[in-house]
Amino acid sequence: MAIAKKRPRSSRKIRYAVVGLGYIAQIAVLPAFVHAKKNSELAGLISDDSKKLRELGKKYHVEGTYSYDAYEKCLKNEAIDAVYIALPNHLHCEYAIRAAKLGVHVLCEKPMALSVTECERMIRTADHHRIKLMVAYRLHYEEANLKAMQLIHSGKIGEPRYFQSAFSLPIQNKKNIRLRQETGGGTLWDIGIYCLNAARNLFRAEPVEVFASTMGKGTGKFQEVEEMSAVILRFSNNRLASFICSFGATDVSEFRVVGTKGQLQLTSAYEYVAPITYHLTIHGKKQSKTFATRDQFAPQLLKFSDAILHDTIPEPAGDEGLHDVRIIEALYQSAKKGKPMTLKKIERKRRPNLKQHMRRPPIKKPNLIRAESPSG
Repeated sequence: MAIAKKRPRSSRKIRYAVVGLGYIAQIAVLPAFVHAKKNSELAGLISDDSKKLRELGKKYHVEGTYSYDAYEKCLKNEAIDAVYIALPNHLHCEYAIRAAKLGVHVLCEKPMALSVTECERMIRTADHHRIKLMVAYRLHYEEANLKAMQLIHSGKIGEPRYFQSAFSLPIQNKKNIRLRQETGGGTLWDIGIYCLNAARNLFRAEPVEVFASTMGKGTGKFQEVEEMSAVILRFSNNRLASFICSFGATDVSEFRVVGTKGQLQLTSAYEYVAPITYHLTIHGKKQSKTFATRDQFAPQLLKFSDAILHDTIPEPAGDEGLHDVRIIEALYQSAKKGKPMTLKKIERKRRPNLKQHMRRPPIKKPNLIRAESPSG
């Protein structure tokens, strides 16, 4: 990935525009700027909802409020250094590329895009225009998940043999965007990506073969996307990972890694509004530790701004997003064909580590403006 030559302005704070003012932006991204004020400043809001622009602009003292049609105008007029893209999945590529072409750095929600082709285009455009591209994997900065990776890598549980995970988010409203195919809905794109990313980084390896089965599409609320997916990932050294993700089951968010000497389990593993607990069992002896709820979004802003200010490669960069997308593409293809899919061997040396941990206090839940919760 090319190192950006663009230098930030003399204020030494990176000026951000948040693109899309839905649930994740309102509940987490916008409030996070309070905890990221050391090097990050909220300077622009972009949405087609005038009520959101008016009320959120007033709440966060942002005068630069613009419609999607005025996206480029916002980036120029407000001297924006970086965008945080919190749009529906199918718009990530378009808005990332439009920003990059103006020399504006891009911090994009996951999934990075909806195809390998789109991800590669985003990376090429970022390289060509010498801007930073980072994918918002918030758990790459969360202590419990990073501690789990360290424990597994240290050999505490012996040789890790298999990974299991369950992640379900019951969706009630049939109009929920997660249930629309054209906007990138579906269990693997929305919540399965957490399980997949965890397995890859806990094993510090990439899967060589994948298999998936989906159920429930065409029934009830799930007319366009599957209600549930079951996945098996085969890694080298005869290791397996499996997970189930669902939009129709009660809330569950957990994983475990079982090794030759013991096991490690995380409950509420993928959450950002609840404490996360790990249970480490070695030779039958169990110890537990709970990590209090924290702001998982401010660290992303701080680290991305740091990368811009010091001209370093952000982590996780675009290649991390690309790897997950190529696997999800193969999983949906596997489900469609009813057989395993072999993946091209890829090496990735950079992995999340405990040095990336950054603790910030929890965010007080704000009042939402025309934004539904994920299960709404």
